[in-house]
Amino acid sequence: MFEFDHVGITTTEPQPNENWVEQSRLWVTNPRHHPEHIEFLRYAPDSQVPEFVRNNPHVAYRVKEIEPLLGDAEVLIPPFIVGDFLEVVFVRRHGMVFEYMRYLKDGWFGE
Repeated sequence: MFEFDHVGITTTEPQPNENWVEQSRLWVTNPRHHPEHIEFLRYAPDSQVPEFVRNNPHVAYRVKEIEPLLGDAEVLIPPFIVGDFLEVVFVRRHGMVFEYMRYLKDGWFGE
């Protein structure tokens, strides 16, 4: 049901090969290019991403469906589409942030 994808960590330092996510107003790296599958997130000053998400690491899983996973979770960021390849949602469960990712097609920001 869950397939580990990455760990997301907030940074304030620009990272090589960042991609801009307009919906969230942040730069993000591709975790598949990091040996420990770390995704670095750097938020623009006007990002509306909730503080709990910005200030805590998250664990991301690939899932086949998002909706069934939302029943007993606190939704921090409702489901949205990133680029044209991914649907994501951020939730709080067990006191931490999880990202559930449903890939719409293979790839990462045009790769």
